[in-house]
Order: sequence, then structure tokens, then C-alpha cells
Amino acid sequence: MTQIIFGVALVLLWAAITANFSTPNLVLGAVLAIVAVGFLRRSFSEPLRFGKVRSIARLTGTFVVELLISAFRVARIVLTPDLQSALRPAIIAFPLSVKSDAEIATLANLITLTPGTLSVDVSEDRSVLYVHALSFTTREAFIAEIANGFERQVKEVFA
Repeated sequence: MTQIIFGVALVLLWAAITANFSTPNLVLGAVLAIVAVGFLRRSFSEPLRFGKVRSIARLTGTFVVELLISAFRVARIVLTPDLQSALRPAIIAFPLSVKSDAEIATLANLITLTPGTLSVDVSEDRSVLYVHALSFTTREAFIAEIANGFERQVKEVFA
């Protein structure tokens, strides 16, 4: 039953995002919803715990706060009269403690969606994520910020 409700919600969301409630578009949305539910079917087998919802909400809140803070940092850098002195780009090897593909992909996407940082690559053994930073201070501070923020909360969501 949960899968059907989720599927219908996805179809309606698809129609709302595309601003097109025509029959062909709703059919396309239904096909996409079926594919999405197929990929997520294991998620529906276990009930959603309150702790998991809280972890997801906390991660979402952290992302929104980091998004705003980093947007202001990037704006300040761009508006600096001497741009060369404000830029301190670097590629940092971030040691991963998350192990699954889903955890790594989620962390990499959160980093990439935050202005001023970009996930570049993952090592072959999946132990290191290479991240480009627009303005870099120290390696230790950068690693600690990601590890104590996004990475810790991604682990909680996938635990």
C-alpha cells in the first residue's frame, strides 16, 4: 500500500514540476514512478522508524544551513576587489569512513551541491574522496568540517 501511495505522489510531483497534467505526461510520470518504486522496493520492506526520519530531517537542515553559509562565502569571494588574493583553490583528499555506494554518492552530492566545493573523484578502493575547494584554509579544518557535518549525518541516515 505504501508503494502505491508513494507512486501516486511521484506521478503528481512529476506533473507539478513539469506543469503539464496532460494524459501523455501523466503516463510518462507513471512509468518513471514505477521505475523509481522498483529501485526503492527494499526501502519499503522495513518500516520507517522515527529515528530515521529525525536523521533525514537533521541532514536536510544541515544541508540548508551549509548551503546558505557557503553561498555567502562564495559571494564575498566573488565581490572582493582583489579576487586573486581571495581565491585559495585546492584539491583535498578526504578520507572516507562511509563505505556503501549510496553513502558515498550521497556525501559526494551534498559536497557538490554546496557552493565553493566540488566532488572530483573517488579512489579505486573507495577510501578517499577528492574534493575541490574554492577557498582553502587548512587540510585538517576542511576534513573535520566535512567529517563532523555531512559525513557523520549521512552515516546516521544509512545506519
